[in-house]
Amino acid sequence: MGVETIDLYYQHRDNEEVPLPDSLGAFDELRRGGKIRAIGLSNFTAPRIEEALAVSESQGFARPAALQNWYNLVERAKFEGPLRDVALAKGLASFPYYSLANGFLTGKYRSKADLGKSVRGARSSEYLESDRGRKVLAALEQVAAETGRAMATISLAWLKSQPAVTAPIASATSLDQAGELIAALTFELSEAQTEMLNQASA
Repeated sequence: MGVETIDLYYQHRDNEEVPLPDSLGAFDELRRGGKIRAIGLSNFTAPRIEEALAVSESQGFARPAALQNWYNLVERAKFEGPLRDVALAKGLASFPYYSLANGFLTGKYRSKADLGKSVRGARSSEYLESDRGRKVLAALEQVAAETGRAMATISLAWLKSQPAVTAPIASATSLDQAGELIAALTFELSEAQTEMLNQASA
């Protein structure tokens, strides 16, 4: 790739069988060797994040700087609570994945028949069948009608406005989709629109 140093390198999944001094020490060795600039933690629980930070401090390792965890409008409980609390308390940047809930928050899936549109469609069946999922889609449609923005743009705009979130992670398979994702960087929801989405997704 022509990159000599990785800006942010994640310990992708916590393995509690490996002592944190060992795993974090290996990451710190990469940092000292100029291979990486910063360390991130992905799919860690809040207690393990706090433990990792304490180990880094006691061992003189570079402090983890970022988190990568599951978070979106229909899966708020996966991040809101202890994970978000520790991110805010410790000043950690958060980069949530599954930001568009496997495409559900783009409006791609409106019926069971739509689930066959993608190999990942089956993952959205639970959202489609839930009261929350239907409420979120309806709220997104209303904001889309008010603003002329794509539902993907609105979903990401809501996510990036949440406490502790630095930027959401989302992928595109076409230039049109990429444009919808990029538009979220500068699009701001009104307070009323944010509250509508908050209530629908609560």
